[in-house]
Amino acid sequence: MAQLIRKEDALEYHEKGRPGKIEVVPTKETKTQRDLALAYSPGVAEPCLEIHKNPEDVYRYTAKGNLVAVISNGTAVLGLGDIGPEASKPVMEGKGLLFKIFADIDVFDIEISPKTIDEFVTVVKALEPTFGGINLEDIAAPECFEIERRLKEEMNIPIMHDDQHGTAIISGAALLNALELVGKDISKVKFVISGAGASAVSCCKIYLALGARLENMFMYDSKGLVTTSRDDLDPYKAYFAQDTASIPLADALVGADIFIGLSKGGVLNKEMIKPMADKPIIFALANPDPEIPYNDALEARPDVIMATGRSDYPNQVNNVLGFPFIFRGALDVRATGINEEMKLAAVKALATLAKEPVPDMVNVAYNEKSLHFGPTYIIPKPIDPRLLTTVSPAVAKAAIESGVARKPIEDWDAYENELYRRLGSDDNILRFVINKAKQNPKRVVFAEAENLKVLKAAQIANDEGIAIPILLGNERRIKHLIEHNGIQLKDVTIIDPRSDDQHARRQEYGKLFFEKRKRRGYNVYEAKKAMRDRSYFGCMMVETNEADALLSGLTRQYPNTLRPALEIIGMGEGIKRVAGMYMMLTKKGPLFFADTTVNFNPTEEELIDITLQTAKVVEHFNIKPRIAMLSYSNFGSSASPEAIVSRNVVARIKEMYPDMVIDGEMQAGLAFNKDLLSENYPFSDLVTGPPNVLIFPNLAAGNIAYHLLQELGGAEAVGPMLLGLRKPVHVLQLGSTVRQIVNMVAISVVEAQVKSGH
Repeated sequence: MAQLIRKEDALEYHEKGRPGKIEVVPTKETKTQRDLALAYSPGVAEPCLEIHKNPEDVYRYTAKGNLVAVISNGTAVLGLGDIGPEASKPVMEGKGLLFKIFADIDVFDIEISPKTIDEFVTVVKALEPTFGGINLEDIAAPECFEIERRLKEEMNIPIMHDDQHGTAIISGAALLNALELVGKDISKVKFVISGAGASAVSCCKIYLALGARLENMFMYDSKGLVTTSRDDLDPYKAYFAQDTASIPLADALVGADIFIGLSKGGVLNKEMIKPMADKPIIFALANPDPEIPYNDALEARPDVIMATGRSDYPNQVNNVLGFPFIFRGALDVRATGINEEMKLAAVKALATLAKEPVPDMVNVAYNEKSLHFGPTYIIPKPIDPRLLTTVSPAVAKAAIESGVARKPIEDWDAYENELYRRLGSDDNILRFVINKAKQNPKRVVFAEAENLKVLKAAQIANDEGIAIPILLGNERRIKHLIEHNGIQLKDVTIIDPRSDDQHARRQEYGKLFFEKRKRRGYNVYEAKKAMRDRSYFGCMMVETNEADALLSGLTRQYPNTLRPALEIIGMGEGIKRVAGMYMMLTKKGPLFFADTTVNFNPTEEELIDITLQTAKVVEHFNIKPRIAMLSYSNFGSSASPEAIVSRNVVARIKEMYPDMVIDGEMQAGLAFNKDLLSENYPFSDLVTGPPNVLIFPNLAAGNIAYHLLQELGGAEAVGPMLLGLRKPVHVLQLGSTVRQIVNMVAISVVEAQVKSGH
């Protein structure tokens, strides 16, 4: 006999299991009979009955709300034509991957055989109970127009044919910005359009919605200009027919302000675009070969603003700038459709974002020093992390305002935080740091170069252009390790601080060190003798600008590496206390722990310093700090001195920086339990989302926590990072892997870049 369970238990299982998102790992235990009874039979009957009573509860208890179908019959695949549904599957799978990567939307790709409109519509309509949205893809025109129209009329979930509207939305945003740069009015410019398929028709319609005039649009298909005298036009082309005699494309381009290419490569040449109006706009969007090569267009018309569909030229019109974020916004408000208001909201959001300062991680990814709004940057780059938090809210707001949202958003700050969490940024952060380091590699001293892992990390840093290694240690031993292990470090600098060759340098360093410490326990002899130690020698190299950063500590006790840094490098201006921080890479994103390595029992003043230093470093990773001041007390539940210190730190930082997201004192469990926090402490800054910075009351708590999370929680620890020194010196943790050492090299280089102003 099946086990009897309470209704509320069954509902809790399904309701608390991250509704709307498929998880590979169950969010509830599935190890006992009771667990399985809740997960399936008989517990699953309860959500079934609830959904039966109220079909809208399917979004509450299942994954429908985050599930999109990418559907094609393979009749117009890329530029390959009608190759059939099976051959279209790789494209559909790739589309699903983009949905997941850029907007955390789960996708089933569905390839179907019907080619007639009625059959296609019948099949797709039957899928509505399963999916939260439908992305139509690679369907031939003109059938695609009627298929989309009927599905939008007959279904009650978001539907979008991306081949039509994706290009239209992205190119619409680019067009608005290009027109602004050339100072032209969209209602007065002349358009010449090469192509009359789904994309071209949709692009022109959105340009009309933005203010363009129909009489200024000259559309060409494979048979020439679309005119009213032709009897071979479908209704969609006929809408753009000009009441004029047909003229060649070259003649139409004379005096034209804008060329939109949605046809095939080689349609234009240099001579054809020379007679265009001043400051022409050319969107040559055929892929992989544009209607005119990018360099040809610039050579013929240096005043042109040019966009293509390619990633190796500026201004790439790429549909991935649109569809993931449009569906994200539509799903999140449970929209009944994707209407014109939502598309135009996406256009304007993209256009506006291109005028905002570009994050470093985008500049780095495209090997640019400083992308900024202008002729070669009129639309955002596809990897810009701000797209999700810019376009999706704009689409969601338009859905609400136009009356198609069934689940309006009330707290937009909380929604933005939810979108940030969907991005996930653990490996992304390390990629950003490494790419940033490559832009301007710095000289990094490896103080323990007689260690094989250190040499392997130095080779990677050198080969990938992350840093310029300087190896400290016995030259003979280092060269033996390099040769014996096949490490490629032939031209690297090797320095043995103990060798006779370095006697003069040791003497000079010793004098400088003595001047720094002559009233702090060192005499001349001791100061010079200290320079035989690699950590002291390496710190002096950084101090005298013969190197930019130092890594040490892999095989030495932490204090023995920290002491030379404090004695030689010293703290930065205004810094009262050096602190240690770890970046923990978890499945839910990065967490920053401080202090974990330096301060045993920090005072109130020291905790303030530690917190502010940590927040500043986190911002360098392009992450907005959300800080929890941890304790065993929750918001005054204990009057112990330790709890009061943490409470006072929050109050004082809030007074200094009112906009900083920080709260406490609070227990770690509470900080990450949104429901418990909302129910009991709705005033908290962290109600809108969990913290990403954890400040511990003492070193023991921080050190224990990061070790437990690393060993039992599966998180990767990056660090420790020393905070507060004037120049980058970092102490590797015992047993660091080669990857971890390389990560710390990159972090050291980026820190050196920041501190040197580069």
